[in-house]
Formats: sequence, structure tokens, C-alpha cells
Amino acid sequence: MQQIALTCLPMKLQSSLRQKITLGYLGYYAMALLVIALSLFTYAELRLIEQKVRLGEGISELFDATLEIRRFEKNYFLYRQFADFQEGNRYAAKVDELLENNAADFSVLVASAPQIASLKNKIRIYRNLMAEYVRVSNIDAPQEALLEAQIRKIGKDVVAITEGMAAAERRIIRASLDRFRTILLVSIGMLSLLMMAVGWALSRMVVRPLKHMDRCVEAVSSGRLDKMDVPSDDREILSITHAFNLMIGELELRQKRLLRSEKLASLGTMLAGVAHEMNNPLSNISLSCQLLLEEIEDSDVARRRELMEQIEEQTERARKIVRALLDFARDKPIKRERMPLATLFDEVILFLKGETLSGVNIVADIPADIEVSVDRQRLQQALLNLIKNALEAIGAAGEIRISAAKRHLTSESAVSRLDGSPKSLGKCFHGGDAVDIEIRDSGTGIPTEVLPRIFDPFFTTKEVGYGMGLGLFIVYEIVEEHNGCISVESEVGRGTVFHIRLPLGNSDEAPQVS
Repeated sequence: MQQIALTCLPMKLQSSLRQKITLGYLGYYAMALLVIALSLFTYAELRLIEQKVRLGEGISELFDATLEIRRFEKNYFLYRQFADFQEGNRYAAKVDELLENNAADFSVLVASAPQIASLKNKIRIYRNLMAEYVRVSNIDAPQEALLEAQIRKIGKDVVAITEGMAAAERRIIRASLDRFRTILLVSIGMLSLLMMAVGWALSRMVVRPLKHMDRCVEAVSSGRLDKMDVPSDDREILSITHAFNLMIGELELRQKRLLRSEKLASLGTMLAGVAHEMNNPLSNISLSCQLLLEEIEDSDVARRRELMEQIEEQTERARKIVRALLDFARDKPIKRERMPLATLFDEVILFLKGETLSGVNIVADIPADIEVSVDRQRLQQALLNLIKNALEAIGAAGEIRISAAKRHLTSESAVSRLDGSPKSLGKCFHGGDAVDIEIRDSGTGIPTEVLPRIFDPFFTTKEVGYGMGLGLFIVYEIVEEHNGCISVESEVGRGTVFHIRLPLGNSDEAPQVS
């Protein structure tokens, strides 16, 4: 059904994986252009800040010059040295020159044009007052005091103006740096989010379907032949999915053929036991018939009736053996029925009687009140494979002990030796009624490095031609079909124990599984 759905998808839904990858590349190209644009913006902003810093150096130089003017002014007022007047006048001329050469830049950056003109005018007045103060020094004391007061006031105003310009310049540079830092962080954040969005989109559109396909391939390599659902509408993914599901279908078909071959091999094993077992009822029937023929005239009715009942009894016994063999050999869909678990084991042990050597003892301790809802033929095949493997591991002498016990599992008591064993597969219970089956042998055991792989399909330690490696895989598949689980414990030289847990509920009930 899934393959049909794949071929019937509308063409308008089949986008291209190549187109999505191309869109992803375009997204990364766009991000590369954004990075270049951000770099150019950063360069231009840094150049602008550099220009402001240079202008700030001029303002700092202007402010330092006004401070020098005041310093030499005070020295002259204290010591009346003409050299101090000359130095102060030189710094005043320097202030005037800085204002003249940088008036436009100063007015744009920190001050208005009228403020610059006012500063120029105050410097000019200051220089004139200082020249007049030098001329009247030691001549006209009242005039000298008046000029000194005016000079101090104007000098103070000049310093206040340049100090304000320097503070404004520092604020502007700090504001520029803050703005640049904010824009840069916001740009980097948005670019990172865009990269994450493009990466997420690529992951959702491209990587996720590929990972889904990878998980499906891993599942196939581990032996599960589940068909892949369609993870994407892309033409390439649809084509690969369709081919993959066709391959899965072919693998399922080939696996069924191999399983049938393995089943036929198991059937041959049973035939040896059945042939041996059939000899007993046939011999009894033959002996009863001979006695009946010899005594047909002389014997009474009761004697003849006794011999006929023996013939009927042995015939029924043979018929049951043949029916069990036919049920095992018949390939039919799974069909569950309730039956005693002990009966299943009795029939399997009967099938293997011809292969059981005289030195091997099979002990079955199965309570008669345990009934399971199973497919008789399938579960018999699983039990047959397990006991046959145990016989091969034991060799000429040893013991196989089979036991079973009912269990009621709650969520607290569900953890058991089955769940914690070295190899635990299948669906295990959280709670409910179950039966735990244990098949223990005294054979050679399984090496530790081999133990994790014994349920894998086509894995075998036997020589070429002596097994396909499907026996235990079939056991696992059959137990899982019955919503059960299987595990194994083994140690080299100390034998092997297989644990099987099966539900005791109705076959139609959905079991609680982990």
C-alpha cells in the first residue's frame, strides 16, 4: 500500500532537494554579503570616529592653550616679568590661530558659529587688555587694578568656553562609540539569528529526511524490515524511498523463503523423532491384528473387543502424531488458540525423541493449569529450535531442564532477571499476568563476545553448510509476534539459560509494553 502511495503522489508536491540546497546556498551567500556590508559599515564608522578624535585633539589643544594663557597671566601679575607676558601673548595668538583654522570643524562638532565668534572676540579683547595693563603698570595704580579685574574676568570666560567645548567633544565621542557598539552588537545578533534560521531551515528540509533514511537503513541492518514512510516531498527523497521500500519487499520475500528452508530443516529433524515414535503404535496395532486373526474363532467377544479397542487406541495415537506433524509443516497465517503449555512441550519433546541420545535427560516441570493463547505451530517451532540447540550444545551426555511459572507483574515488580540479563529483546511488560519459561541446559555455553549477536539474522558459529544462522532469529521473531520477550544468560563451560516471557491475557487484548 505504501509503494502505491509513493507512485501516486501529485507532481506539484514533488519539490527538488537540489532546489532546497540551492536556496540554502543563496541564504549563506546573502549572509556573506551582509557580513561584507557590516564590515564596510564598521570601517566607515571607525573612520568617522577617527576624524572626530582628531578634531577632539584640536579642541584639547585649544583648551590647553587657554590654561597656559591663565598660568602666564597669573605669573605676570605676581612677578611682573615681561617674559611671562610674552609667553601668555604667544599662547593667545595660538588660540586665535586654532580658532581661525578650525572654526568650521569646531562649529560642526561642539559649538555654534556665534560661540566661536564670541570666543575670538574675547581673545582679541584679552590681548588688548593685557597690552594696556603692561603699558600702565607702575604708572597708574587705579587703572592697573581695573584692568587686572577685567583681564581675570575675560580669562575666566575664555577658559569656561573652551572647557565646555572639550567636555562636549568628549560626550560626542562617547556617544559615537556607544552608538557604534550598539549597532555592531545588534547587527551581529541579527546575523547570528539569520544564520541559525537558515541552518534550521536546511536541517528541516534536507538533513532531517536524510537522518530519517539513515535510521531506517540502520534498522534494516539490525534485522527489522519495516518499510520507510515518506519523510519529504522532494523528488530525490521520494525516488530513494520508493527504491528502498522495493528493496525491503524483496528482502522480506527472500527472508520468507529462507525461513521456509529453515522450517523444512526443522521438519526433517522432527521426522526422525516421529518415525521412531510411530513405530510403537504401529507395532501395537500389528500385534493386536495378529492376535485377533489367530484367535478370531476361539476367542470370546470380550477378548475380541479388547483387541479392537487396543487397535483403535493406537490408531488414535498415530493420528495425533501425524496431525501434529501436518500442523507444523502447514504454512498458514497466524491463528491463536488457548491450550496448555505442558502439551506444547510434550509434543516438541516427542518430535525430538529421535535425536535425543541415551545420555541426555530432558526434564519438563510445567504446571498443568498454565494455559497460553498462542499460535500452536509457530510457538512449537520456536521451542523446537531452542531445545534442538540445547541438544547440540550438550552432546552425548547432560541435562535439559524446562520449567514455567505464572507471574503477576505490577509496575514496581516488572524489573526482573529477564529485563536485566545480558541480552534482552522484544516487548516486555510493565504489568499484568504472564508466564516465565526457562530452558536451561548443561552444555558448553556461549562465549561473551558472541552473546550480544545470537539473535541477529544469518549469524552462526557453525561451519559452512551446517546452519544458516536463522534458528534463534526465528525464535525471536515468533516470541515477538506473541507480544513476548526473550533473553539469554550463558557462561562458557557452565551452560545456557533462555528466558521467555509470554502474556496470559486474551489474544485480542493489547499488552502493555515498554
